[in-house]
Amino acid sequence: MGILKALNEERVEPRWLRKLNSEVVACTRCPRLVAYREMVAREKRRAYRESEYWGKPVPGFGDPEARVLVLGLAPGAHGSNRTGRPFTGDASGKFMYPVLYETGFANQPNATDRGDGLELIDLYITAAARCAPPDNKPLPQELVNCSSYLDREMEGYKNLRVIVALGKIAFDAYLNYLKRRGQLASRKEYVFKHGAKYEMPDGKVLLATYHPSNQNTQTGKLTKEMFVKVFKEAKLLTM
Repeated sequence: MGILKALNEERVEPRWLRKLNSEVVACTRCPRLVAYREMVAREKRRAYRESEYWGKPVPGFGDPEARVLVLGLAPGAHGSNRTGRPFTGDASGKFMYPVLYETGFANQPNATDRGDGLELIDLYITAAARCAPPDNKPLPQELVNCSSYLDREMEGYKNLRVIVALGKIAFDAYLNYLKRRGQLASRKEYVFKHGAKYEMPDGKVLLATYHPSNQNTQTGKLTKEMFVKVFKEAKLLTM
């Protein structure tokens, strides 16, 4: 039984990913972000006064055999920085997870905390920056400091076929990954716009969408129909 349990745990979270995520959670590379995430976790928002905040870098989340990778910007101060899981407990997640459920990438439409039973199917979520930044704006050097984690995820996820970039910073983060790999000389021919689709030099397909932030969804810049269309395209590309 012990061996069977160990094998099952290895299948759920491979050793390389477990090691990477433990390093992410312990990361202190960016003093500004360390100070901010801990300050938010200490002071809390009134609505979550009784909650215990995560207050650390947020590791990726999803299916270890995923063929689709969703690349976000950074944890939300009172969302992921509170719950410890991407897009969990904030408005962006309330917009995104029902879409993932509708398009077959999640087993349920709700994401409230790490113990809510949510599982992703053929999809993995990560971010360009792993710590909540002030004003949701990581500095260029902070993105550079985080880039090695994305590199290791991209190398470890052998089955990836589609990258869904949520917003321009995430879009550029993937292009910069290809540049670091020597697979892309220039980003000029890859222009960010919602619904853009590019076949990339590494054999993957890059899909671009506006970020599901309150600013975009409440103003109608990004509608549910627009978002669903992107993930239906991602699903088709894995068939």
